[in-house]
Amino acid sequence: MEMRIGVAGLAGRMGRLLAEEILASGATLAGGIDRAGADVPGLLSDISALADASDVVVDFTHASTIGGHAAALAASGKAWVLGTTGLSAEDEAAVADAATRIAIVHSPNYSPGVNLVLALAERTAAALPADSYDAEIVEMHHRQKVDAPSGTALGLGRAVARGRGVDLDAVKASGRDGHTGARKPGEIGFSALRGGQVVGEHTLLFASATEHIAITHRAFDRRAFATGAIRAALWVAGRPPGLYSMMEVLGMR
Repeated sequence: MEMRIGVAGLAGRMGRLLAEEILASGATLAGGIDRAGADVPGLLSDISALADASDVVVDFTHASTIGGHAAALAASGKAWVLGTTGLSAEDEAAVADAATRIAIVHSPNYSPGVNLVLALAERTAAALPADSYDAEIVEMHHRQKVDAPSGTALGLGRAVARGRGVDLDAVKASGRDGHTGARKPGEIGFSALRGGQVVGEHTLLFASATEHIAITHRAFDRRAFATGAIRAALWVAGRPPGLYSMMEVLGMR
């Protein structure tokens, strides 16, 4: 039996790419949901209807949908591939609660290249002393992006924090402005640039008094995210309940 994959956000740019990648993978596009008035074939009435029609739902929508989608998918027992960023603590809690009942892959970025960079970021941070190597993350996205820092930038920050054995919230410095004083030892800094139609650029910089190490990823086509998300959907179907990442999908954990 062919895998049935549904898409939340089917009418958007990512949704259309996801639909193409589903068909290219040999799976079945079970349908989708989107904002009211969207004109795309295969739209269903709501997230519950989409879950009923699908084996896995891939979701690149908006943080405002997380609570409702988490509840509906947990009730349906269907797996969830979540790519939405900008989640609040409450949203994260809703995802974690749903993961006690269904299998969820949740990643700030589904590009295989980005996930390799995340792994490298953690290992590099563990090897370089925080009191000697300052960590700064610079990201740039298209002008329409609504959250900053990006989910991928925060993912890089969390990777660095894990490598250093600290909590990111305790050392995060974002959007410096005015007379900020000297940089605090151990800070993980973030700078967000917005403009044009940049798909996504992220640079993690470790700067010491004697050398700089830069790790950069540039995305030129959103299809990289769509391909990775469908890979995750094919992987997660039939898995036991739990919260997974692309590291498991790629066989890196």
